[in-house]
Amino acid sequence: MSRPTPVTTGRYAPPAPARELTATSADGAPIHVEVHGPEGAPAVVLAHGWTCSTAFWAAQISELAADHRVIAYDQRGHGRTPASLACSTDVLADDLEAVLTATLAPGERAVIAGHSMGGMTVMAASARPAFREHAAAVLLCSTGSARLVPESTVLPLRPGRVRTWITGHILGSRAPLGPVTPAARRILKYATMGPASAPAMVEACARIVHACPRTVRHAWSHVLATLDLDAAVREVDVPAEIVVGTADRLTPPVHARALAAALPDCRGVTELPGVGHMTPVEAPDLVTTRIRDLVTAHVSAQQPSVPVEESA
Repeated sequence: MSRPTPVTTGRYAPPAPARELTATSADGAPIHVEVHGPEGAPAVVLAHGWTCSTAFWAAQISELAADHRVIAYDQRGHGRTPASLACSTDVLADDLEAVLTATLAPGERAVIAGHSMGGMTVMAASARPAFREHAAAVLLCSTGSARLVPESTVLPLRPGRVRTWITGHILGSRAPLGPVTPAARRILKYATMGPASAPAMVEACARIVHACPRTVRHAWSHVLATLDLDAAVREVDVPAEIVVGTADRLTPPVHARALAAALPDCRGVTELPGVGHMTPVEAPDLVTTRIRDLVTAHVSAQQPSVPVEESA
């Protein structure tokens, strides 16, 4: 079965990168990386979430690349990065370290933004040498550090064992998502987006999520179900901001508030009324502004950048 491709028009159409390269992770796994914007500009690194790809950040990349060097990469098994038998938070940290090392010069610092599993990647990497060297500030969008399945409100049931058990089985399902149909759009919108999400937002997200292989979706669902990064959050010792939608069923605001309490240097939590889990798509301008403001406050424009070669 052919997989859906990203939208090709509108603000959610992925822009063509200036360069592409392959970063090599600690276990030798290749990680697909895209670089947008001018060399020498302040750097931003984007880590997408579960079942997504670099295409998820299209709106942010299009805006920021005018005056920022924007680095986006595909998590393992997502987008153009091959799948791997290794799935863990340590692997997420390894891959982010590899991307930082491959794209940033020694000592060069960047704002790192992570959505959902991408935010968990940031937490997992918080004590790693490459993160300590290169992270100037972080933006955590729609994410959490633990208890993802018990706190999920995808099912309209009272909290407890029954809801947790059913939610875990739904999120960890091996069933194929199939083509992007009207019914599929309605299901995805209910589970992951706010009720007022525009059709263009839903279409962009549906195409991205449905393109993720079911084996990859299933493998990473187990990592999320057993996630425990509470200790790692306390190692994120750079300025951090948090964005969450009040209608987020996958990582409800309870997670954002817990992160804010645990982060050593939380600069604020923005709760967006009526917005769901897909904050960079549902509230693109706000997320872009938060990234830009963090760069302005914490990243020097006069930093050398490491040359990168286009992949064959």
